[in-house]
Amino acid sequence: MITLRKAVRYRLEPTLEQESLLTRAAGCVRFVWNRALAIQKSYLDQGCGMLSYSEMCHLLTAWRNSETFGFLAESPSQTQQQTLRHLARALKDAFDKTSEKEFPVFKKKSQRDSIRYPSPDAIQFRLRPKDADGRSVLPTIFLPRIGWVKFRKSRIIGGEIRNVTVSRDGGHWFVSIQTEKEIKDPVHPSTTAVGGDRGVANLLTLSDGTMFPPVTAYRDAQKKLVRAQRKLAHKVKFSANWKQQKAMITRLHHRIANLRKNILHQVSTVISKNHAVVVLEDLKVGNMTSSAKGTVTQSGRNVRQKSGLNRSILDQGWGLLKIMLEYKLQRSGGMLLLVNPAYTSQTCSVCGNVDSGNRISQKAFRCRHCGHEAHADVNAAKNILARGFQSTAGHAGVACSPA
Repeated sequence: MITLRKAVRYRLEPTLEQESLLTRAAGCVRFVWNRALAIQKSYLDQGCGMLSYSEMCHLLTAWRNSETFGFLAESPSQTQQQTLRHLARALKDAFDKTSEKEFPVFKKKSQRDSIRYPSPDAIQFRLRPKDADGRSVLPTIFLPRIGWVKFRKSRIIGGEIRNVTVSRDGGHWFVSIQTEKEIKDPVHPSTTAVGGDRGVANLLTLSDGTMFPPVTAYRDAQKKLVRAQRKLAHKVKFSANWKQQKAMITRLHHRIANLRKNILHQVSTVISKNHAVVVLEDLKVGNMTSSAKGTVTQSGRNVRQKSGLNRSILDQGWGLLKIMLEYKLQRSGGMLLLVNPAYTSQTCSVCGNVDSGNRISQKAFRCRHCGHEAHADVNAAKNILARGFQSTAGHAGVACSPA
């Protein structure tokens, strides 16, 4: 038996009053985060260490009971306590030498607004409500201090509810419900393993020759986005027209992200259903997409070309694709392996010769030692698969054949 954790996301349909309450609750959570972070930074600057989570909760109680910050009492206390718990965890990770996370930063208004309800006991559902005439209406979810809010139930919830997160994205409010349930150890129906080479000419190329075309969601909307941002620059900041144009740009970014996610879901579902083991390169996408502008004293080189490459890489959603493949394979009884990406594009998959001259173009690969010719991405995918087999040599439970 394994514990399966899953989150389902629904779009909320709040009334104007409920939307105002959600905005105020998100604002209170942001205020608590920023004020607690400012206090922690002042303690660190003075060499006094940091406050613990319980000490920050005592401060929160004093704020909610004071006249100056009494507005915090209008919103649920558990969401504000959960924010302090997140802050304590973020500070701990920032000082952990084994963690790659950086020091937490202050939150800005209307950016990634979210509210987490950690206690599922306070959440209630009406999944099949009816109006006065007996007609079925949208199901509702009860949120403390907000009330019964309608939501679009696009799928079953399933499992025991662990926590609920309400967030604003693209001008709409969404609720994410994390569930947990015990299931039998899944057994993948396939016994094949495949290697995958991520790129910008193709989103993903598999070792069996399958190629998935690149994601062009941002590229297709880039001209429209540039025009919209140019209009925003000519408007008075924070005016009514500026806010309207800003909301339009936000919706456009939201649409681009949804198109990208839709494609990545389709690709990851096909692969996870057909292969039990998938091997990818352990790429550091953040380092690969760092800016090439350089510094004031030493400017960078090929800045325009590097920025275009960065946009193409980020448009593919390599990191999100890896996350989707990992949890989908885990649910179906499969496995995702990550291997060292060094020289996979320069190594011959037949004789193992490593030479930068083997890759004669973006698509073509011809080994200088044995003369083997193949598509460059397919050759790299085969090398990735071979490294995956080497990393699992001697491990029990891994017995798959190349696709």
